Amino acid sequence: MLPYDFDYYLPKTVEEGVRLFQQLEREGKIPVYYSGGTEIITLGRLNLVETNAVIDIKAIGECKELTIKDQRLIVGSALSLTAVEEKNVFPLLSKAASGVADHTARNKITVGGNICGQIFYREAVLPFLLTDSHVVIAGKNGLRQTPIHQLFKRNLKLQKGEFLVQLHTDRRFLTMPYVCVKRRQQWDTGYPLITVAVLKKENETRLAISGLCPFPFRAFEMEKAIQQVGPLGDRIQEALRHVPQPVLDDVEGSSGYRVFVLEQMLQDLLRELEGNHP
Repeated sequence: MLPYDFDYYLPKTVEEGVRLFQQLEREGKIPVYYSGGTEIITLGRLNLVETNAVIDIKAIGECKELTIKDQRLIVGSALSLTAVEEKNVFPLLSKAASGVADHTARNKITVGGNICGQIFYREAVLPFLLTDSHVVIAGKNGLRQTPIHQLFKRNLKLQKGEFLVQLHTDRRFLTMPYVCVKRRQQWDTGYPLITVAVLKKENETRLAISGLCPFPFRAFEMEKAIQQVGPLGDRIQEALRHVPQPVLDDVEGSSGYRVFVLEQMLQDLLRELEGNHP
């Protein structure tokens, strides 16, 4: 649970943040890293998060960076989704971020908080999966930069005491054609059902999905099916055979309904990207 008297720390550097985590553990505390804090507070009230020491990373300069350097876009993990959306340096990320929660919540939810969270939607990761981005991770052995596909396996596989500092994306991806659409159970209100992001890289169609399964994912096997030669409907049916399991089945929508919605979304999105070909 999240007690009212937890200790709060605001490190100014990456090194200080990591050092604090190690120190607090030695003191018998249960530290957690914090940026937006919305999920920690929500899950803490439900007794799903236990901590008595919060390390807020928002004062760390690297975690607030948003710039293009050496032909790479650098996105700090402590940037709010609103800040990313308003700057619009990475249009696909801006579009994905704009569909998370409501505007008030997006003022607090951060890129890193969304990607590293426990709630299964985590739409902010989709653009980074599609663009083969790299993640910069801080831990007791310093900083390490790793391709996101090596660390993100249903969730970001961080070791104890590590935190996400930045995400790096080759700037060539920033101007590639894309479509990103969210479907909700009831039009523009209510919880999301499925978010689909598609990126066109030359003759390659890339696909990432959130809300279909209990984790967001890059649909590599589905991509292969979509890129085959043949009618769009046949390619989509083949792609649906490679949907990862399990498919979510909850109050927002049954597993069958989710697959049905995904099929309709793929029809619309791929027609848009492929120029309305049959």
